[in-house]
Amino acid sequence: MEGKQKFIEESSETPAEREQVFEHGVQPLEAIMTENGWSNTMLVKASTVPITHKMVGEARRGRRLSRKVQLKVVEAVNLLSKEKRGGEAFLYSLRDLFTYDGK
Repeated sequence: MEGKQKFIEESSETPAEREQVFEHGVQPLEAIMTENGWSNTMLVKASTVPITHKMVGEARRGRRLSRKVQLKVVEAVNLLSKEKRGGEAFLYSLRDLFTYDGK
């Protein structure tokens, strides 16, 4: 128990600061999807790699995602963009959809 207490005392971050690391606020992905009228379901169905509605929802809200999941979302957005524009697509990058780097 002493080791646990020592760790808590040595940590300079407050619980709010530690939580902020996981929440990055609404991401540009949200605006792109809203602007194009795309739903989470449309993105999941367009994807060729397994992604879930939960992943897309968390990506839109800014919950910290791993780089691997971010790349899956980018791929799905690009595929949906291509599908909706009849083969002509604007390719999005990680920087276009997310304001943070996934770890």
